[in-house]
Amino acid sequence: MTDSNTEKTQTTGDKLTGHFLIAMPSLNDSFFNQAVTYICEHDENGCFGIIINQPAGITLKQIISEMKIESGHRYDTTKPVFIGGPVEQGRGFILHRPVGQWQSSLQVNDSVALTTSKDILQAIANDEGPADSIVALGYAGWAAGQLEQEMVSNTWLSCPADEQIIFNTPAEKRWHAAADLIGVDLSLLSHDTGHA
Repeated sequence: MTDSNTEKTQTTGDKLTGHFLIAMPSLNDSFFNQAVTYICEHDENGCFGIIINQPAGITLKQIISEMKIESGHRYDTTKPVFIGGPVEQGRGFILHRPVGQWQSSLQVNDSVALTTSKDILQAIANDEGPADSIVALGYAGWAAGQLEQEMVSNTWLSCPADEQIIFNTPAEKRWHAAADLIGVDLSLLSHDTGHA
């Protein structure tokens, strides 16, 4: 079964922009264990994305307070902040829809963008931000050819991303929900996959 969105994404060949990377059960890395990474850009120089299911143990209110951003009283102060990956963990990344107009954004597709400028946090803190967002610290990155090699080694599964999983599925269910998109039951896979 394919739809126009899937076909459009697949025409990019081996480029995984707009895809999920789903960690295989055998991946025991502290950052990527049971991780779902949303790939924001993939080209000949490598790729990067945001892990969408690893809570950092802090809330949006803490970030807003630490950055001394003036805030209203209507935003979700308990919204979790995520560990986006091991690179630049002191830097904030906001994955969001709709795209909107922000000072520093990378448009991933027609509906999703990744923004790093403070103006979007100011808007979120005043309940004027994008309808859906994930706030993350750091990102996941791969050098040219690195991710392709890891996929050959059965480290990752990949599939076109589902925005409902990013923005509407509880974080603890995103790993299984992403695998369900391609009919994979992760609980049935061996934790030794990919090892000789």
